[in-house]
Amino acid sequence: MPNFKLRSYCHVDRYGKVLGRRIRWGLLVLGLMIPVQAKAEYRVNVGDVLEVVVAGVPELRQRAPVQVDGNISLPLVGMLSVAGQPLLEIRARIGAALASKVFRQRTVDGREVVVVIDADQVTAIVAEYRPVYVNGDVSKPGEYPYRPASTARQLVAMAGGYDIMHVRMNNPYLESADLRSEYASLWTELAKEQSRMWRIKTELGEGAEISAVAPTDAPVARSAISEIVNAETEYLKTKQRDYQQEKAFLQRGVRQGDEEVRVLSEQQKKEEEGFQSDVEDLQKATDLFGKGSLTSPRVTDARRAVLLSSTRKLQTSAQLQQVKKQQDEFARKLAKLDDQLRLDLLRELQDTSLRLNQIREKLQSVGEKLQYTSMVRSQLVRGAGSAPEIDIIRKGEKGPERIVASEDTELQPGDAVEVALRYQDGPDAPPRKLSSSNNPLAGSGTGRAEAGGDNPLLAGRR
Repeated sequence: MPNFKLRSYCHVDRYGKVLGRRIRWGLLVLGLMIPVQAKAEYRVNVGDVLEVVVAGVPELRQRAPVQVDGNISLPLVGMLSVAGQPLLEIRARIGAALASKVFRQRTVDGREVVVVIDADQVTAIVAEYRPVYVNGDVSKPGEYPYRPASTARQLVAMAGGYDIMHVRMNNPYLESADLRSEYASLWTELAKEQSRMWRIKTELGEGAEISAVAPTDAPVARSAISEIVNAETEYLKTKQRDYQQEKAFLQRGVRQGDEEVRVLSEQQKKEEEGFQSDVEDLQKATDLFGKGSLTSPRVTDARRAVLLSSTRKLQTSAQLQQVKKQQDEFARKLAKLDDQLRLDLLRELQDTSLRLNQIREKLQSVGEKLQYTSMVRSQLVRGAGSAPEIDIIRKGEKGPERIVASEDTELQPGDAVEVALRYQDGPDAPPRKLSSSNNPLAGSGTGRAEAGGDNPLLAGRR
C-alpha cells in the first residue's frame, strides 16, 4: 500500500511536470502564431499583382493586377472586387466561383477531359506588391520593388545609401577652400564700400561715428579694417583740403577782380576826362587855325593827341570788360562749387549703395554654398553623420498618415519614405541675412562723424 501511494504520487508529479511543459510549449507556439496570423491579414490594394493557381489545371494559372477600381479579371470568374480584402477571403471567393465551373482539359493524346474544380485546389498569393518610394538624402531616390519584411535600412541600401550630394560637384575640399577665400574677400569689399559710404555721408553731413573694429563673426582682421578706415579718413582730409584750396582760389579771384575793376574804372574815368580835354584842345586849335592865329602843325598835334587818348580809352574799356568777364566766371564757379560737390556726392552714394547690395547678395550666396560644401565635406569625413530622420507616409483607413520611424522599422507596400540627414557641426561661415546693421565699421555712437564736425565742404549749406 505505501508503495502504491508512492508510485501514484510519483506518477502524478511526473504528469504535472509534463502538463506544465506542454502548457509552456503551447503558449510558445501560440506566441509564434500570433505574428504569423497578423502578417497573413495583409489586405490587397490597388497596385498589387495576384497570382491564382489551380492544382492540376496549369491552364488556369493567371497573374491578375489589381486595377484602379479595385477589381481583378480572371478566366471563368470574370471581374472580382478584391481591394481592401485579405488573401484568405480572396482565395475563398475565387475557389467558390471556380467550384461551380466546368473546365474542359485536353490531354496529350488529344482527348478532352472534363475537370471539376474543387475549392481546395485554388491557391492565391501576392506575386508583386505595390512598390515603395524613397526621397530625400539618398543617392538614388525613386521607386523600388517591395520585399516582404524589408526595413527602411534595406530600402536606403537599395537607393545607394545616404548621400547629400544630389547634384555632382567638384572636390568639396578644394571648393570649400576657394569659397572661404571668396567669402573673406567679399567681407573685405563690404568693409571697403561701407567705409566709403561713411565718408560720403560725412561729406553730406549725415555721417555716423566710425569704428575700426570688425564683428566677431566676420573673417576680417582688425588690422585690415584699420587700414581701410585710415585710407578713407586720409582721403576725406585730402578732399576737404583740396576743396578748401579751390574755394579760396575762387574767392581770391573774385576779390582780385573787384580790385581790378575798381582800378580800371577809375582809369577809364580819367581816360574819358583826358579824351574830352584833347577834343576841346583840338576844337580850339581848329578855330585859331581858321583865324590864322595858329599854324597847321599845332592842329596836327592836337588831332594826334585826340587819337591817342581815344585809343587809350578803348584799350581801358576792353581791359575792363575782360576783367569783369573773368570776375563773373570766378563768381559762377564759386556759386556752383557747393551744388556740384553735392551732386557728385549723391551720384557716388548711389553707386556705392548699389555695390553694397551686390556684395551682400554675393555674401549670402557664397555663404550658402560654403554651408553646403562643409556639410558634404563633413559627410565624407564622418560617413553618414548623425542619425538620419526617417518619416514614412502610409495610406491608412482615414487617409495618408505620417509615421516617425527608424532604420529598422518594417515597411509595408506602397509606403513613401522620406530621409533627412542632420549635422551637428555647422558650416565654416554660416549664411546670414546681411543688412545695414551688419556693418563692420559701425560704432556705438550716433549722429555726425567727428571728422565731419567742422567740414568746410558743408559750411555753405548749414
